[in-house]
Amino acid sequence: MNRWLLPEDIADVLPAEARKVESLRRAVLDLYQSYGYELVAPPILEFLDSLLTGTGSDLNLQTFKLVDQLSGRTLGLRADMTPQVARIDAHLLNRAGVTRLCYAGSIAHARTPVGSSAREELQLGAEIYGCATWEADLEAITLLLKTLSVAGLEKIYLDLSHAGILAGILDGQNLDKQAIEALYLLQSKDRPRLSQWSACLPANAAKALVALTELNGPCDEVLAKAKKELPKHAAIDQALTDLERLASAAAKLSANLELSIDLADLRGYQYHSGVMFAAYVDQLPQPIARGGRYDHVGQAFGRPRPATGFSLDLLTLANLSPIKQHQIAIIAPWIEDAALDQVIAKLRDAGEVVIQVPAGTALETAEYECGRELVKQGGAWEVKKRW
Repeated sequence: MNRWLLPEDIADVLPAEARKVESLRRAVLDLYQSYGYELVAPPILEFLDSLLTGTGSDLNLQTFKLVDQLSGRTLGLRADMTPQVARIDAHLLNRAGVTRLCYAGSIAHARTPVGSSAREELQLGAEIYGCATWEADLEAITLLLKTLSVAGLEKIYLDLSHAGILAGILDGQNLDKQAIEALYLLQSKDRPRLSQWSACLPANAAKALVALTELNGPCDEVLAKAKKELPKHAAIDQALTDLERLASAAAKLSANLELSIDLADLRGYQYHSGVMFAAYVDQLPQPIARGGRYDHVGQAFGRPRPATGFSLDLLTLANLSPIKQHQIAIIAPWIEDAALDQVIAKLRDAGEVVIQVPAGTALETAEYECGRELVKQGGAWEVKKRW
């Protein structure tokens, strides 16, 4: 086996792309800071029981596991940073009021996610803790749209859903964990299998589950149809009210935003507790970002805290961004010359990139455009155009 080969669906990030990723990371984190978000950096490894607290089995399957040689306990290599940030809010910061946190760090998946070609991501996200009202969900959506705009992606399709719909339909059914996982049949909209699975449920619940598979499309149409076809239940009524209010407010955020609702979109259902949303762009078949409300995660850590937010893969965002990131640089000879060293130092202090190259050597770079060079004229070093 070649020593330089990487594991399947694991890849290096080469210079030009790495510069673009880093530039985007800085710009986006500066954006979050302007809204009052504080940056946190959780560890890449944690005890497994802490790492998976409050999450569903899907995250467990995606988590690399190993044994800690110091304690003998099982560790997990994080597959999602959101539970870690919730732990920080619940136990380390321990604030009573609203807390805004953001993060950017590597995560790894034991299995390549559906629709992806990579098992490693650079996860970027923002979370709001301590605010149970819909305004926090709207702020999360607003910040997501601004994040995509910073990357030069303007035409966005935002799909809304709500975990309260399914919770209301299944209220009182006492389904076990395995049965809940089988409800991902809704996601594929497999009505025959869903009808077969729900045959053991009360007729109104079974009928409502099948109805969810057709409740998708323009917000006004879906909400009107849902109010007619779904059973009357406090959780369902509240969920529809939340979606109606949020859709109305989100529609005003951007002229390039296309809103829709898909009440069968349950990705993250075991994780989320309220409004859920997914953002799509034309260049990508799967969502570029996902988010929503997840109040139960803080409760699992022993300190109930309303929470909402979103996350995305910064590597994917950079790959889709049309923004060019070539850096302008100056070529200088790599020789021993005190006057040249002083000129180079002043240029670098002024923000210029100066690359010294040995005589007779060609500069090979994909990241820098070197249209200028330092040349000695009349005993002084001056910056001149190369072409």
